Amino acid sequence: MLTKSSPISTQSNLFHSELFSQLDVKDPLIQLANTINWTVFDDAFEQHYSQNNGRPSKPIRLMVGLLLLKQLENLSDERVVLQFKRNPYYQYFCGHSN
Repeated sequence: MLTKSSPISTQSNLFHSELFSQLDVKDPLIQLANTINWTVFDDAFEQHYSQNNGRPSKPIRLMVGLLLLKQLENLSDERVVLQFKRNPYYQYFCGHSN
């Protein structure tokens, strides 16, 4: 089942501090993430997913973002996932809001 990618929200949250508001907007990964048209990937890959059955998928932006980071940084599958868990710049790049 297809899970739509959601844009990063700019609305502040009363109960959680916004980690992303503390990131350097001049960082190359943030600049790259803001220039990529992510909806192109959603439109291209959504035809391969069922809308109403099966297990919910991960967002397409997450999967494409991890593949791009893997290639850009020359990382293994395991290493890119580990870096994603630890690095807020990777999380931002892949579309996570918190």
